[in-house]
Formats: sequence, C-alpha cells, structure tokens
Amino acid sequence: MAFRQVLGPDFYAKVHADIRARMDAAGIDLLLLDSNDDVIYTTGFSHYTTERPVVFAITRDRACLLIPKLEEAHAAHQNIAAEPIVYFEFPGVDKWSDVLGRAFPEVRGTVAYSAAISLARVAPIEHAFPNASRVVASDIVQKMRLRKYPEEVVLHREASRIADEMVTAGVALIADAMASGGALPSEIEIESYVSRHAMKIMHEDHESVMLVQGLASGLVYSGARSAFPHGMPSGNPVQRGESIILSLGCRVGGRAAESERTLFIGEPTKIQQQHYAVASEAQRIGTAGLVAGETCASADNRALAYIRDAGMNDYLLHRVGHGMGIMFHEPPWVEAGDETILEPGMITSSEPAIFVPDFAGYRIADTVLVTADGPDSMTHYPRALEDVIIA
Repeated sequence: MAFRQVLGPDFYAKVHADIRARMDAAGIDLLLLDSNDDVIYTTGFSHYTTERPVVFAITRDRACLLIPKLEEAHAAHQNIAAEPIVYFEFPGVDKWSDVLGRAFPEVRGTVAYSAAISLARVAPIEHAFPNASRVVASDIVQKMRLRKYPEEVVLHREASRIADEMVTAGVALIADAMASGGALPSEIEIESYVSRHAMKIMHEDHESVMLVQGLASGLVYSGARSAFPHGMPSGNPVQRGESIILSLGCRVGGRAAESERTLFIGEPTKIQQQHYAVASEAQRIGTAGLVAGETCASADNRALAYIRDAGMNDYLLHRVGHGMGIMFHEPPWVEAGDETILEPGMITSSEPAIFVPDFAGYRIADTVLVTADGPDSMTHYPRALEDVIIA
C-alpha cells in the first residue's frame, strides 16, 4: 500500500481532546493559534503565510479555523479538521478580528493566544472579546508539541528515509561527474537536484502528499565556504580535493527530518581526516546523550566538551542540536541553556560540528527520536570515513 502523508480525522479529534484537557486545567475558555505550524498541527491545513491572518480557535465544544476568502476553497479541498469562519480581506472593512469575535459571542471567561503571536494582533483580539474576563498568552500547545504522537513519528521516520535518499542522490551526482572526467556540479545544481529527487520519491511512493513550504530543500557548501554554518549554496562548482557538506531535509505530512553528512571529493588529507574524526566522535557523543530522563543541556555539554578537549574550541560555533516537528527548528533546544528533561516521543537533531576558518566545516547531523530504550537515530546514511569519500 502506498504511503499516506495526510492524517485522518481521528488524529485531529485526539489532538483537540488533548488541547481541551489542557485548556480545562489552565482555565482557558477560548484558545487562538495563528502560526502556520500550529494551524497544520491542529487542523491539517497547509497554506502560504502572508499578512492575512489564519487563526485556529477552539472552545470546549467547537474547533474553527478563521481564513480569508481566497483560502476557502483551498481549505475545503484539504478537508480540514475545523469549521471554517471566513472573512473577506486584510486589512478589511470588516476586520478579521471582528469576524472572529462575532463567531464566539458567548465567551465571557479567559481568552488565550499563542505566546508566539505577533504583538500587532494582540490588541485586535482584546478588542474582539470585550466581555472576556482576561486575555492572556498561553504555551499549552507548544508544550504538547514537544512529544510526538505515534502517527507523527511515522511521518518523521519516512521524512528521515527520504532525507537519506537526498544525500545518496547528491553523492551520486558528484560521483558520476567525477567518473566522466568533466566539470563537477555547482552547489546550486546539487541542491536543486536533490530537492527534485525528494519530491519525485514522494509523488511516486506516496498516495497523498501534503504540500508545505520547505517541502524539500537543503544547504550545500563546499571547501572554504563550508566554514560558514548556514552559507547559502553558490554557483561555484565543487572542486576535487575539497570537503563538502550536504545538509538536506524534507517534510512528510508536514513533519520534518534532516540528514547531513560531510564528504570528501577524492582522498582526504591527513588534516582533513583529523578534523573529521573530531566532528564524528562529537556527534556520536551528542546522539548518545539524547536519553530520556537526562536534560538537553547535559547532551550538549558532553559533546561540546569533547571538541574543546580536542583543542578545537576556536572552531566551535553552535550547539548540539534542536527539536524537530512541524518546523525544522523548534523546541526543545539541545543546548547548555535548555534544562528541558528529554522524554520519549521527543525528536531532535544531533549535529555538533567544527568550522575551520578559510578551510572547511565538518558537520554530521541525524534526526533522533528519544525513546524509553535510548536514542533512535532515524537517519542512517553511513558516516565512517571510508563511506564518505567520493572516489
């Protein structure tokens, strides 16, 4: 049977029930969520974020989605798990917030909105609910999203598989060019090729595809440019003798995964091997630290201590990792300042790295599920030195 990305009504009914339980505990009568990722999480509606608000609104007995008129047919086509409430346009003669307020005239208690909402939207919400006893920020859904439902883990695992396939495709593109003796592809050409490859897999292997922003993409940087952790792909062709970072990922059913490898275009030099050995061992330590009951901070401290003890503190630019869910970057943060206790069902990256100025960067990243039995790396592309040499 073909893989199905789109989650069904039973999943969203479970999400809504869990939100309502948390609302009851917090004394919230109406909860409003306006971020693209929260909307996907609660309704299955995927859209391009613009200035036009899209707001999920939930009470004890209703689950609604406020949408602009131009999204009405789009939402119906996606069979969203919410009752649509439609306003015409933004900023609008009939304001979006007034339409929202009229949809819930009975609200007298606490109205809560996402803690990450734009400040520009807070005053219109307060104005829309003049009879509310209070209007406050709430992070109950953000906390829910830390732990994934089993249905979400299935999506993350498939995204991880495809992310590995993207790395495989990028390596094959470079290897084929080397074998032909011609010019090697540019970073942009590699990124474009692997992104199309991921989309091709989805459309061939999956019964349904949830189209989201950032469906499949990546960072590709080689040689000295790879010393910039988030350098954008350039038009320069990669060169024999350089190392290259393929940092690739996709979203399946709106759930993200990334697979990242540092590879060598031809036999690596001794100094390249030394750099790679440190980055590889730090990444192993980082992954091993993603243990239920431990903190994010402890996993970060252990892996970065290894890099510092190796005398490479000057080459250290970032933390071990970040949470992944609907977004590629979301809580928890695998960093010394985050004391979040890791729990089964959390998904994070593991990607400590070193960046040697004017020479190269070395980063290996996996998508890791925290389980009761230890860390479960869902990406599997090999990382042994002999496996990352493109000969």
